[in-house]
Amino acid sequence: MAGLPRSLLLPIIFTSIGLIILFSLYQSTHHIPSAEFTSSNNPIKAPIARFAPQNFTLLIKVLAFNRLDSLSRCLNSLSSANYGGDTVHLHIHIDHFALTNESLNVIDKKLEESRKVLNFVDGFDWKFGNKVVHYRTNNVGLQAQWLEAWWPSSDHEFSFIVEDDVEVSPLFYKFVRGLIVNYYYNVSNFSPFIYGASLQRPRFVPGKHGNKIQLDSETHLFLYQLVGTWGQILFPKPWKEFRLWYDLHKSKGIKPLLDGMVTNGWYKRIGERIWTPWFIKFIHSRGYFNIYTNFQHERALSVSHRDAGVNYGKTAGPDSQLLDGSSLDFNLLEMQPLSNLKWYDYCFREVLPGRVGRTLDEVGSILRTVQEDQSVLLVNIFGASDTITRNMLCHFERLNIRNYILIGPGSDFLFDLARRGHPVIDADQFFNYHRAQKVMGFQHSSAELMKNILVNAYVIKKCLENGYDSLIVDANMLVLSKVQEFIDPANDFYAGKSLGFFFVKSSSSAQEIWAGLLKKVAVTKGNVLFQGENTDFVYLVKLLEQNGVRIHRVDEASVGIQIHADTSNQSSLEAGKKMAYWFAGTGVDLIQKRLQELSLWVVDGDSSCSAVVCHQS
Repeated sequence: MAGLPRSLLLPIIFTSIGLIILFSLYQSTHHIPSAEFTSSNNPIKAPIARFAPQNFTLLIKVLAFNRLDSLSRCLNSLSSANYGGDTVHLHIHIDHFALTNESLNVIDKKLEESRKVLNFVDGFDWKFGNKVVHYRTNNVGLQAQWLEAWWPSSDHEFSFIVEDDVEVSPLFYKFVRGLIVNYYYNVSNFSPFIYGASLQRPRFVPGKHGNKIQLDSETHLFLYQLVGTWGQILFPKPWKEFRLWYDLHKSKGIKPLLDGMVTNGWYKRIGERIWTPWFIKFIHSRGYFNIYTNFQHERALSVSHRDAGVNYGKTAGPDSQLLDGSSLDFNLLEMQPLSNLKWYDYCFREVLPGRVGRTLDEVGSILRTVQEDQSVLLVNIFGASDTITRNMLCHFERLNIRNYILIGPGSDFLFDLARRGHPVIDADQFFNYHRAQKVMGFQHSSAELMKNILVNAYVIKKCLENGYDSLIVDANMLVLSKVQEFIDPANDFYAGKSLGFFFVKSSSSAQEIWAGLLKKVAVTKGNVLFQGENTDFVYLVKLLEQNGVRIHRVDEASVGIQIHADTSNQSSLEAGKKMAYWFAGTGVDLIQKRLQELSLWVVDGDSSCSAVVCHQS
């Protein structure tokens, strides 16, 4: 710019300074994703940054029928809340009484009840936004009242749904606003798998024989799969997704049955009068979660008076105590980062999402969360279909097998399993990292096979270093027993004849042998030695045997049942069988058909477990 005249230079300088200031202001007022969320190594894909508009929309949806006293209490509590000058719209949905062949006196009485409700609603003053009244012409029931109350008009519109016997705290909106800003618009706390927040006190575990809800006094927020019906905030995208899922299943006559749940009995008894079994089934299939509060001393921001109606034959009274300013003994707006919150499933069993191993150190951390009786089950899912893998995981849940780790290539499916709480090892990242560290410095023409071999070999090495027995199986084997039942006390190494599984006992001799094996694997051209072999089990076991290591072999047919096309010779599942297995190349449809015949196919049409099985901690 040395040649520019002063009259032109000064405007350029001032303009540049102004742009710098504007850019700085932009950075300070917008959430920029951290490296943790933008790293290509992070399996849980970061959502697009979300910026909180100054006036995101909250709609309060009140579902009413013929309970004037309940509705009056509910609306008065809503109007007494502190909205801080925000615009909040109120929508009141009033269901009609059923048109039946009753006497004129009965009909006149019901008409009078309806008019009293309408007169009260018409005269009710709502000064915080629009008041909209929807008075139905026919009785639709509680299910339709909920499901038809809201279709989000944008991703910035939220719904707070209350039934008419609910009473809210004056503090509820202050908390709701802070929650939306912190967990929906703050990119570092946002998860697309959180569908909303319940303001009611957590007191119900729907999984039969589940754990009791026990939370310490410092835990004010946590994640729980169960939807709340006594003051539920709904986020727009998950609700739309649910409505479309509901439409698909309802139209095709698919029932929202989920074995092992108390709500299954509700649906069989009450049927389409209630909506929660549908939503509960949807959440189970998607693995979504709800934010809950824990304020101790039976306090909550919304309370149901449990007045007589669809859910209660007679009035049961308030379920909790309203939290208000006089009883507030903590900072209501202090909200921990999402990464610090605990997650619980329908059994109120803690879920540990995001366990992904890409290095030996990370694998070591995962091992400490899953080992049980000093043993670990390692499952190779290379090349396995998603549905077969999900069916296997459902069996793990039924058998209460918790000490497993899934090993597979980096994929959306693998990372979805991780965010649902399943521990996984990303073989691609693991292999690339350790090759870069020169732990696996070798060249091999069968790159994919050798990658699988080395990842498994080093994971077993980590198990041995930590004193854990390890049973490693391929995804063409459905384990029906725990690791302990595969243990052979007389042998450090134990494998199937066709190598569908391989057991390594934790011992000093096994650890020494394994260290020597790794050195040989790194320099041996396995495809030359064992040409035509296509599994890592074959390579590892034959290499051990070649070096004089004694491996106890067992015929899979003696401990398991084979899945094959020839059903004329197919045996039934006998007691004591430890596994079902099939050979590579067996079609998924055939596997599913045979497993169904053996009552071993336990996933539904959504590829989710057909039952919730609770095992108390």
